[in-house]
Order: sequence, then structure tokens, then C-alpha cells
Amino acid sequence: MSTFDLQEIRKQLDQVDREIVNLFEERMRLCGDVAEYKIENDRPVYDGERERQKLESVKAMTDDSFQKQAVEELFSQMMTISRRYQYKLMAEHGLTARMDFKAVKELPLKGIRVVYQGVEGAYSHEATLQYFGSDVDAYHVQFWEDAMKEVEAGRADYAVLPIENSSAGAVSDNYDLLIKYHNYIVAENFIPVNHALLGLPEAELSDITTVFSHPQALMQSSRYLNSHRDWAQYSVENTAASAKKVLNDGKKNQAAVASETAGKLYGLKVLEPSINHNKDNTTRFIILSRDPIYREDASKVSISFELPHTSGSLYNMLSNFIYNHVNMRMIESRPIAGRNWEYRFFVDIEGNLGDAQIQNALKGIEEEASNMRILGNY
Repeated sequence: MSTFDLQEIRKQLDQVDREIVNLFEERMRLCGDVAEYKIENDRPVYDGERERQKLESVKAMTDDSFQKQAVEELFSQMMTISRRYQYKLMAEHGLTARMDFKAVKELPLKGIRVVYQGVEGAYSHEATLQYFGSDVDAYHVQFWEDAMKEVEAGRADYAVLPIENSSAGAVSDNYDLLIKYHNYIVAENFIPVNHALLGLPEAELSDITTVFSHPQALMQSSRYLNSHRDWAQYSVENTAASAKKVLNDGKKNQAAVASETAGKLYGLKVLEPSINHNKDNTTRFIILSRDPIYREDASKVSISFELPHTSGSLYNMLSNFIYNHVNMRMIESRPIAGRNWEYRFFVDIEGNLGDAQIQNALKGIEEEASNMRILGNY
């Protein structure tokens, strides 16, 4: 191909691109008219059946198998952009996602009760004290679900639950509990994991033959523990419970892997400090209330929604964030019980429920996904 021919083809491409842009602008103008009709008649933006029919009709306009796929992808993107534009117009008319949240200057912290899972000295207890202060009226329950029940029933004002660990990942059971119970995330707290080997005051390191702790704490300290090949390791329900067991059993040969805070609480001696091999390990805790409130300066929104196991469904949903310039911080998926290959997604995004772009993005997800819930703004 000569240079002259290449330049001529480029000119033709430029002309075609100009025509495409003109046609796209005309298409978007018509989509705006559609949005006005939907606003006046209280109709949803998203019509899945109409979009399916449209994709089938445009694919039928070409016989080439590659171009069929390309046309489907092109028009899927154009319809996604169209929906985003229509949501924007709806937002300008005050039609945003359904939100029953109330903004407050500060969270109510006077005369409150706080519940956490585990026993005194557990990391959940430490997270409670760090956020609410050492004088807080706090009590513990045996299971995470018990804590959710206490808040939902109004017996506690707040619950403190672990939701994610920087090395072990998500606490999946607690994501499921966020759906089962109608409590709301109002704050979060980060606690560094710093495990110590704790024994009775009269014990020495050379006395130890048996170690107790939560399975995760044993794993996080495995390099140190496994270097003592003659030590037997046993799992208990949490780290603080291991400290309590060592105290109650009163045996010099027993040790616990728990925080130094737990050691002080139960009067145990630090036989070896900081035995976990990942020194940057941190657990994120969430603070839950039964009231849908959020601080005016809240900067993170957590939501959940459900999607079928179909090609492009997640991409299309996340485009609500892309086109509204909303930054996504985290995404986690959980299988939906009783519905094979369908998933519930948990997403954290940056922003405040009072922000227009957040309201616009959530409106799109509310219409296009199943069972969208705002879990909190904090």
C-alpha cells in the first residue's frame, strides 16, 4: 500500500468517525426524550427484555460471526451509556435511589451499650475499647450472630464485628449476617494483630509443652510455633479464651497465643512477644447500629446486590461507578444459598450518600440489580 493510499484511507476513517459521533449524539438526544417520557410516566430506566430484543435485531443485520459479536458488544456499551445518561436526567429531577438514611454530625455515644463477640481480652474487645473508650458499657456474647441479634432487638446500641483481615481476607460469615439482619454500618476500626505467647506468672519458656489459641492465630504464628517441634497445638474458639483457659487450668506447661492486652487482663506472663510472622497484619472491624444514620463527613459507602451468572452482568453493574467517577475500594462475592451459580456482591465505594454522583450510581444499581441494599455510610 502506498503512502498516498494510506493517507486517503485515514481521511475516509476520519469522515466515518465524524458520522458515527454525529449519529451517537442524535441517539443520545433521543434517549433523553425517552428519559423525559419515563420521568413523566414513572417508568424504570432499565428494560432488560427490550435490550435483549435490540441486541438480537442488530446482530441479525450482519452475517459475519466476528461482526455479530462485535456489534453485540458495541450496542451493549451504547445502551449502558444511555442508561447512565437517563439516570443522570432522573437525578436532576430528584429521582434517586431509595435511601432512608439520616445524616448526623456525630454518632450518639452517650448512655450507650456495646456488644462484641468473644470474651474480655479478645481482639473484638480491644476494638470496642479503642473506638468507644475504656469506660464504655460493653458486654460480650458467644457468637457473631448473637451480637447482631442484640442490636436488632435494641438490647445494645452498637455491635463490633470483624469483617476483614489483611492477610486472611474476608470474614465471610459476617458478610452473610449483614444480609440476614437489618443493622447498618456506621463506623469502622482497625486493630493491628500482635500475638504474644502467654503463660502463668511462674512459668518459663522451657516449661511449655502445650499451646492453645484460635486456629487463625495458630496459623499466623506458625513459623514460631513450628520451630518448637515438641509443642502440641490445640484450637479454641478465640484468642482470649485460650488465655482464660491457661489461667483456669493453672498448669505451667500450658501457654496461650493471644494479645498482650489479654495477658494483662488474665494476669499472665509474656513468655515471647510478637510471635506472628506478619507484622503488618491488621483486622478491620465494623461498628453496627440498628438506626440508618451516617456522619455528615462519612467517606465510604458499603452496598450489596445480587446478579445472575451471565456474561457481562458484573461489568455492566460496575459501569454505574465508572460513568459517575466513583472509586471502588473493595469487592467481595458470596454464593446465594439455594440458587446455584448466582452471587451476591459486597462493594465498598468512596463517597457520601449526600453526593450527587453516589446517588446517581446507586440509582442505576437499584434498577438493574436484584435486592440492592445500602449497608452503611461511614
